[in-house]
Amino acid sequence: MKLDAATKYNLYIQSVQSADTDVLFYKKVYQDFRGKIKKGLTLREDFCGTGIISTEWVKLHPRNIAIGIDLDPEPLFFGHENFISKLPSERKNRIQLLRKNVLDKNIPQTDIAIAVNFSYFLFRERELLKKYFQNVYRSLKTNGIYIVDIFGGTQCTDSIVDKTKHKNFTYYWDQKNFDPVTNYADFAIHFRYKNKMYKDAFTYDWRLWSIPEIREIMSEVGFKQSQVYWEGTARDGGGNGVFTRVSKGEACLSWIAYIVGVK
Repeated sequence: MKLDAATKYNLYIQSVQSADTDVLFYKKVYQDFRGKIKKGLTLREDFCGTGIISTEWVKLHPRNIAIGIDLDPEPLFFGHENFISKLPSERKNRIQLLRKNVLDKNIPQTDIAIAVNFSYFLFRERELLKKYFQNVYRSLKTNGIYIVDIFGGTQCTDSIVDKTKHKNFTYYWDQKNFDPVTNYADFAIHFRYKNKMYKDAFTYDWRLWSIPEIREIMSEVGFKQSQVYWEGTARDGGGNGVFTRVSKGEACLSWIAYIVGVK
């Protein structure tokens, strides 16, 4: 059974994204490396989907500019209809959602580029991922930074289904299989909504990259340094949503971190 597009993206946003707080983190990370911001910043959201992060970015500062890039017209249309169209005119003028390939040469230059929700994992071959990182490096302004998220831990290679109950629906993260020879893995998101099960609302054919691999490729394409921001632990043993710069991580069953490349 399939969900209609509007319901599918609304459920995804509620269960996976926290764009309003994420943009505050991106701003903080930029300040960590570049100091106080005296004017607005430009942010490019690669694999932007609905562009909700871009929408929140232009709300932060009256001179912030956001550009979202994605190849899939469906989430871009949803974002235009549900987010951008509802912005005041002044904010609309500072955001664009573009249907483009992140590997294109004429990618807009920005102060910050991000690839989150592990979207860049779709590049399963090292040379292709390196090509993408090279493109990001070229497209960053002089003091630019690049932010990606990453996950791992021993549990992430198991075939398990993780279930989270929300107010009006249940979210399922399905780790279908993992090949240790290639690090290729298949994942899916399912929803139970209005007493009906919607399987494979989103599917992912990824390679599980490691932190050292990502940092090595960042260095190879020219980034002067890279830093890791590790999520802290809540009392129940899960993540607490607070990310701190570290030189060492923890051997957790499951963890999430950010890697920041500094131009």
